[in-house]
Amino acid sequence: MHCYFVLAGDATIPVLYHVEHVREGKSFATRTVQARQRGKCIFTTTMSFAREDSGGAITVQHGSPMPEGIHAPEPDLGTDEGDQEMGSSPFESRRIEILNKDGEPHAKKTRQWIRARGKISPSGGHEAHLSALAYMSDSYFIGTVSRIHNLWRFPTPGGETAARLAADPKVTEAIRKQKIFEGFGDDLDNKKNRPSVGMMVSLDHTIYFHEPRSLKADEWIFTEMESPWSGDGRGLVLQKMWSADGRLVATCVQEVRRSLPL
Repeated sequence: MHCYFVLAGDATIPVLYHVEHVREGKSFATRTVQARQRGKCIFTTTMSFAREDSGGAITVQHGSPMPEGIHAPEPDLGTDEGDQEMGSSPFESRRIEILNKDGEPHAKKTRQWIRARGKISPSGGHEAHLSALAYMSDSYFIGTVSRIHNLWRFPTPGGETAARLAADPKVTEAIRKQKIFEGFGDDLDNKKNRPSVGMMVSLDHTIYFHEPRSLKADEWIFTEMESPWSGDGRGLVLQKMWSADGRLVATCVQEVRRSLPL
């Protein structure tokens, strides 16, 4: 699934989806989809569907193993306090400290456990789990570049955006918790003058589903993200996703762009 975010969408008006049947083969089918609002394309994706067991009787198989020493959260362990943000989330996560935290940016890896909240109804079929995983794959993904560079990712104290958000005590408290969770607990007002970055936006997002039939998005999934390159206001991020029993279920790639500081 190769996605491109063309224009900002508006959640208050309908989205029209235009689907084109590009190819219908014996092993693969291809579709392109455009999401439109006000007559303009805001999102486009190309999707490739593979027929089950189309690889033949004899195939080669391998998959990156899940890193050693990683253990799934307790069954009743919920969402990180710092992940609550501004409202209730349809998924829950447990983040793990950045690997190689003191190393070079390209060597650092951000990690988390994630799953859909509650149970996904069997009536949705395996497609419901794929949709949930596609949604969850964007969690904690876009901010990887700013995290490995330890950039300030919050509104500048005293600025217009910070003043507007401060008018809502709930938002203020949520931002405070998020700062602490992101590792800024000793400097909530950026007195250390860390380089700041504004809102990060996705340019594109690609997902390769490896075991679509066996994937369970309402069970814990371990994700690991790294960035091989950033520059010219953009960054590339890679993500691997494993089931709790160590199967690589998806690989994702995203290119992001930063906007001006808030």
